[in-house]
Amino acid sequence: PFPDIIELNVGGQVYITRHPTLVSVPGSLLWEMFTQKNIRSLARDSKGRFFVDRDGFLFRYILDYMRDQQLVLPDHFPERSRLQREAEYFMLPELVKMLAPKLSKQNSLGDDPCQSDPEELSPNADATRNLTSASAMLPSAMASGPGGFITIGYRGSYTLGRDSQTDAKFRRVARIMVCGKTSLAKEVFGDTLNESRDPDRPPERYTSRYYLKFTFLEQAFDKLADAGFHMVACNSTGTCAFAHDQTDDRIWTSYTEYVFYR
Repeated sequence: PFPDIIELNVGGQVYITRHPTLVSVPGSLLWEMFTQKNIRSLARDSKGRFFVDRDGFLFRYILDYMRDQQLVLPDHFPERSRLQREAEYFMLPELVKMLAPKLSKQNSLGDDPCQSDPEELSPNADATRNLTSASAMLPSAMASGPGGFITIGYRGSYTLGRDSQTDAKFRRVARIMVCGKTSLAKEVFGDTLNESRDPDRPPERYTSRYYLKFTFLEQAFDKLADAGFHMVACNSTGTCAFAHDQTDDRIWTSYTEYVFYR
């Protein structure tokens, strides 16, 4: 009695999938729901979609697992324990097993599952293979040195004329600022790091007052890459400072940050 394409409302999140996907794991809750003969017994929302009163965000991983019986989570996933609870509710014992060893390993170390990256603590073969293959392609510096974050920030300006082809003084950088632990900043940038604004900061403390003696962003990125860091986030804001009276060229100023992690 079910159509091939099914719309679900899970905790307010709408999902569209195929009927064979929902019944791909015999004995699961979704299999029981979508193999019964009395379709009218299933709850629906105001638009006729089948309704499941569970976490709508985490259901995406349940549905992904139903498609190919594999578990793929993003880096630094903070809700593994909640996902395990959802897997138990949807009666997916194999998925529960995939999640359980990582939780037990984490808890044995005394860590809160929501405060660290469970993938890094996972002993499973897939993660090991991924780390092994990735390390083969990365510089040797990545295998050593303490981990942590370094944020690179800069204020810049550029001119945009009436002609869309105009590209004058694009990304003019006045100063590149460094924020992070003192020891990490000194390790990465060495003598190119200007410490004059915070000269007596102990190595284990953090600072946001260092800046670089050069103004080439790519040079800073190269140094971070050589030290084993990779970019994990960035953001930028821009405002129009003023317009030139005679040329109508607009002078824009911006502030940009790049966050790197090792």
